[in-house]
Amino acid sequence: MSYVSVVVDNNTNATDELYTYLWDLQDTAPETGCKVRVPFSIHNKETDGYVAFVSETPPEGVKRFKKVLSALPEEGLTREAMETALWMRSRCVCRYIEAVKCFLPGNTQAKRKTKDPFEGLEAEPGKALSLNADQQAALDAVSQALDRQENENFLLFGVTGSGKTEVYLQAMEKALRQGRQGIVLVPEISLTPQTVSRFMSRFGKDRIAVLHSKLTPAQKSVEYAKIRSRQVDLVIAARSAVFAPFDNLGLIVIDEEHETSYKSDKSPKYDAMEVALKRAKAHGAVLVLGSATPSATDFYRSQQGIFRRLELPRRYNRVPLPKVVTVDMREEVKAGNRSLFSGLLTDEMEKTLAAGKQAILFLNRRGYSAFVSCRECGYVPRCPECGISLTYHKEAGALVCHYCGRTEAVPRVCPDCRSKIIGRFGAGTEQVEEKAKELFPSARIERLDLDAVKKKGSLEAILKRFASGKTDVLIGTQLVAKGLDIANVALVGIISADVTLNIPDYRSGERTFQLVTQAAGRAGRGEEQGQVIIQTYSPESAVLQAAAAQDYRSFYDREISIRESALYPPFSDLFRFVVSDEDEGKAIDSAARCAAWLKRSLSSDYIVMGPGPSPLAKQSGLFRYQVVVKAPAGKRRECSAAAVKLRKLFEEDKSAARLLTLDINPFSFI
Repeated sequence: MSYVSVVVDNNTNATDELYTYLWDLQDTAPETGCKVRVPFSIHNKETDGYVAFVSETPPEGVKRFKKVLSALPEEGLTREAMETALWMRSRCVCRYIEAVKCFLPGNTQAKRKTKDPFEGLEAEPGKALSLNADQQAALDAVSQALDRQENENFLLFGVTGSGKTEVYLQAMEKALRQGRQGIVLVPEISLTPQTVSRFMSRFGKDRIAVLHSKLTPAQKSVEYAKIRSRQVDLVIAARSAVFAPFDNLGLIVIDEEHETSYKSDKSPKYDAMEVALKRAKAHGAVLVLGSATPSATDFYRSQQGIFRRLELPRRYNRVPLPKVVTVDMREEVKAGNRSLFSGLLTDEMEKTLAAGKQAILFLNRRGYSAFVSCRECGYVPRCPECGISLTYHKEAGALVCHYCGRTEAVPRVCPDCRSKIIGRFGAGTEQVEEKAKELFPSARIERLDLDAVKKKGSLEAILKRFASGKTDVLIGTQLVAKGLDIANVALVGIISADVTLNIPDYRSGERTFQLVTQAAGRAGRGEEQGQVIIQTYSPESAVLQAAAAQDYRSFYDREISIRESALYPPFSDLFRFVVSDEDEGKAIDSAARCAAWLKRSLSSDYIVMGPGPSPLAKQSGLFRYQVVVKAPAGKRRECSAAAVKLRKLFEEDKSAARLLTLDINPFSFI
């Protein structure tokens, strides 16, 4: 007779604990991770649960136990997956069931007959490419770790176009030959098709499963069934693929490891890289993180020996990195040019198109204009639910909130002073597209941003047309800066490098450097050196100067010094508590009480900042106030324990604000 501690499928704070049941099923032995049916609550409602621990002795002081009704081990978790879920509960300060469900497909009752997730993907059988000396050295290091079948973690630091993907492919080939399994993570769903195609050409479609948020429940259920039944040994997808239910992992690859999309913005707010580290260690697997612009935190870890750094300092095709020119837009204005396009960019675009080459124009702001403002009194239309300025979208003929999606008509006169002098300020991708079509009327121009890809399949279609040369100029947001490998792209124009530079976030410099460098890396991937033109009103910025020089080390040295002096990650862990309520006074009061409690409960080693308004002070009708705690490196656990207690106290306090959310090391403070 055994006793099992069960995570019950009831997602509330009140039931966020382990419940002990008696296991006296004769036909099945209890195992960690097993799915069970149990009687729950005073009504003994039959409920799903998952075994967290198995014990031969009952807990002290308890004499009567409800019994497990039945077991469904084929629908449960592996032991390693359950152990990782329990670790996530502590690491992310989430509920038990939220962590457990990360490893489950969701609707397991979905019909098995469903659309093939590989439909439309094309891949000719391909062979391994010859490696240059740098690639071979990197592959040898990873291969030796795979041979030892011991956990080792690598940072593959390679310039754009250096051939990191070929190293991934050949390392994965070795892991699969050993009879082990692999996971490849990409930062965006948009990049999944091209990555899947590359791996399909090498390994064949039948060995690969895909997992991402755009799959229907039925598709996801089918893909999970393939993995569980060992029909496939490789999974490729965005961050959720890190939970693929493999039981013999050999290699995990995280491409473009610096991307913020690897951090979940919904509970549980996990970091896919942290989960990958945990799972790789449990399986004795190898983890490879790849990037041309690693996060400062991860490069620091490689300096400290936590990751073993492998470097690819040259492009695979031996063509030099693109030539980069910075244009001071202040001088353009002085010269009478108020266009979005500098004289140099216009000239180089004409030369590029005349030569039959392609160009990419990058601006990390969608819409037509950043905001509308009255030139008499300064009035700016704002979303009444979220409090942020509304963005003008010319195609929709309306003002749009980029947080809640609310739309409003464009005012013809100022609602405050009745002035008719009300106009649009700041450019978005819609306006860049319009101006480009005016300047280059014979060019085939398309736009790639969230507004342009709302229709299913449109993103893939836009990328396919550009890759095949049917589009001459691709204009877009960060979607165009990631992963595009098209040999005919000769020119990249960065319309305004300042957009992300002044965001109220300690990572704004890092994000700007990464976006500019990654966008620049799309040029010159063929046989000829490419060109990049960076337009900015802040040419003196050290971040932009480092990006223009494609000098990661100088950027990193400055950035890590700032982080250390200000005690930002990797020198601390940041806990961000956000209190929200319809009543602003209630939100302020609750945030103040949270801050006071944290100051009393934590030692003087911790820095409690706030309360204060969140940068996005209102969202979906709720006022938002935040408290941020800096926990010195190595002291995260104490703060996590305090966060669990605070959440419970908040839940029990009937006078508290409506909502308290926590994010640890958030990738955005907006």
